[in-house]
Amino acid sequence: MKNDKIKNVFKEGAISSAFIGEAIAKHQSKTQIGAHNIFLGQVRADKIDNNTVKAIEYTAYEEMANLKFHEIKENTFSKFNITCMHIYHSKGIVNVGEICLFVFVSAPHRQVVFDALNYVVEEIKAEVPVFGKEIFEDSSYQWKVNK
Repeated sequence: MKNDKIKNVFKEGAISSAFIGEAIAKHQSKTQIGAHNIFLGQVRADKIDNNTVKAIEYTAYEEMANLKFHEIKENTFSKFNITCMHIYHSKGIVNVGEICLFVFVSAPHRQVVFDALNYVVEEIKAEVPVFGKEIFEDSSYQWKVNK
């Protein structure tokens, strides 16, 4: 069941700093906002069993994942006095050092953006069916476990 009102959160590949900067700049005209907070998830070069991660390939059951992202947004707006919120998650291959998750929360005051952002990121990690295949330097891989 597709809901056209539910925004697609996924971006192909890494999320660029230009994209992040543009998203922030678009909010300068919204003068009721007094605070922004962002979370940037970055792929780490973890060492696992003498192997180093070189990239993560993200996949998801997108329709279900987008529904979960939408639920998280709705719950966040009902729990916190925020003005706006955006979530973007990579799909496909993201190399070490690149951004794979961008969450942006805005509100009239600063404390609420800290609390709301923490809530959102924890909910994403716990609830959204996004899967990461850690690709090692020797081309072997393992499925990532969210922590």
